[in-house]
Amino acid sequence: MEYHAVRWDDEGDMLVLLDQRELPSRVEHILCRDAECVARAIEGLAVRGAPAIGIAAAFGLVLGARGGGSELSAAARRLVSTRPTAVNLFWAIGRMLDRALAVPEGGDLKKDLLEEAKKILEEDIASNKTMGILGQALLPRRCSVLSHCNAGALATGGFGTALGVIRAAREQGKDVKVFIDETRPVLQGARLSSWELAEDGFDVTVICDSMAGALMRKGKIDAVIVGADRIASNGDVANKIGTYTLAVLAKEHCIPFYVAAPWSTFDTALASGEDIVIEERSGEEVRLLPGGQRIPDSVKVWNPAFDVTPAELVTAIISERGVFRAPFDLSDMSEKES
Repeated sequence: MEYHAVRWDDEGDMLVLLDQRELPSRVEHILCRDAECVARAIEGLAVRGAPAIGIAAAFGLVLGARGGGSELSAAARRLVSTRPTAVNLFWAIGRMLDRALAVPEGGDLKKDLLEEAKKILEEDIASNKTMGILGQALLPRRCSVLSHCNAGALATGGFGTALGVIRAAREQGKDVKVFIDETRPVLQGARLSSWELAEDGFDVTVICDSMAGALMRKGKIDAVIVGADRIASNGDVANKIGTYTLAVLAKEHCIPFYVAAPWSTFDTALASGEDIVIEERSGEEVRLLPGGQRIPDSVKVWNPAFDVTPAELVTAIISERGVFRAPFDLSDMSEKES
């Protein structure tokens, strides 16, 4: 895919974000010259997907470093408040602040932070490709895969996590057909994953979220592969709302359920998914209906952005450090590396 969710423009000294709210109708970019612009883009879902959020925040701190240490601290506080569930955000900000502390007195803070942010971006792409190779080995030569939301190049530095596994499978000569849930209420599957996969020439079919069970019952799905926003040490997975439903359906129909995520998505300090903070977004995302209609304001709306899938429903977790299977104990990765 030729488009990049997050790109640093050296000539313009700014961060360029692909505005994913406009896809697939228009390809537009947001030019960020300060950290506040990056924060608003993250909050408004112009940039989304746990790895891409972390990368964008890292470059946001580069922009914040222009005013020195005090401005950097303010930028970090602003960016860390944007979204609570995706652990990559906090991981990237922590890494950038550690790098800032290592800059010697009189050193070039912005230059050092830009170097670190570019490393985070490059490492993310490399980790995606590594997990793609590891994950594709789990798929048969010919298969139909169901995915949810968007865990592709648009959600990462490039290549993708769940969709990266699918890309790697095709690169290995496998015949992979892809089904994508719409992923209500913001339709990241229908708008983003379908567009991204179509751009790359995949055989892709969009279904409503409520159609997955019927598709599985017909024997049309060989595997479910999703991304993640946070993974606890026991293997519980927080991902886009609706993921838990797919995991339950997959177990009922004896279909493997795989999660693909970089190590920066693992939060080994959390014992279980019970400790994961779930973001609740504005009811307007649900209230607005096609054709300009809307659910009456007198009707309540519950709109969690994520749900937690218990580890017992997960067949395997794919990362650049290996493929992990139950029983999960991710607090000591070295013992579970494959």
